Amino acid sequence: MANRHLARSIVLQTLYEWDFRRLSPELAQGLLTRNIQEFAPGLTDSDFLDDLLANILSKKGDLDRIIEKAAPDWPLDKISIIDRNVLRLGLFELLFSDKEEVPAKVAINEAIELAKTFGGENSGKFVNGVLGSIYKEIGEPGKDAAPRKKKVEVPFEKMPIKKLGGAVVYARDGKDVYLALVHDIFGHWTLSKGRIGDNPEIANESVEEGTIREIKDEIGVDIVIKADLGSNEYVASDPEKGKLRKQVHYFLGESKFVPLKLEKKGGLDDAKWFKLSDILELNFYEDILPIVTKAINLLLKK
Repeated sequence: MANRHLARSIVLQTLYEWDFRRLSPELAQGLLTRNIQEFAPGLTDSDFLDDLLANILSKKGDLDRIIEKAAPDWPLDKISIIDRNVLRLGLFELLFSDKEEVPAKVAINEAIELAKTFGGENSGKFVNGVLGSIYKEIGEPGKDAAPRKKKVEVPFEKMPIKKLGGAVVYARDGKDVYLALVHDIFGHWTLSKGRIGDNPEIANESVEEGTIREIKDEIGVDIVIKADLGSNEYVASDPEKGKLRKQVHYFLGESKFVPLKLEKKGGLDDAKWFKLSDILELNFYEDILPIVTKAINLLLKK
């Protein structure tokens, strides 16, 4: 498989939804199949994901007891859904995986990265603390092993670029101003966005036109672009292309205050209007918060 980190991300996403919806282990496999189709359709080595998910679920009782002993001040049901499933995944790899394939330090570091990416501000430190204490308890296996040679990384400037368009969508209802946000299965509220320029039939569309089209597809509302909010960029992994740069251009878009209709696809589980006064108390990704804040400041000046 081209990227095991992506694979672990998909397994984590599946565990999160399985845990959040309190489903049976038997239904988890169906979730995994759907998530692979959505996030890694070109995947040829699905055995790694299938085995990882099945083994984590089969050993859930043992894993949870170890986590409770390693973090006695944190009852399992008080740990966030993301954090406890990152711990289950990381702990399984730390204790039960083939050490030639997944050395202990790799298992811990991968879990920390997942926690930082999908969890809260302190998730990385929390996961590091729990898994680190368990690592010491089992005698720090592989501590003195020679470091493995790192794979040659593609320079940032040579990574393929994928362009997306997104918007802070707002509407007025009487004296109140509302923002339309989408909720992902990792527990964050974020902005509606989508890929632009991928389809040859619309390859010549502008960023504004592509964004309007994608917002309509994803949450079912028509918007009028009112302001340019700027761009952000981050590195993501593709199972076939490897690492690539995702460049997202954001706009402020006005809509009518009508019911949102979330497109049925993996990754998102809700779409909702929020009053402007309630927005900054929500759980946003760090790179999204400045975009939302800029939009709010513009709206307050109107």
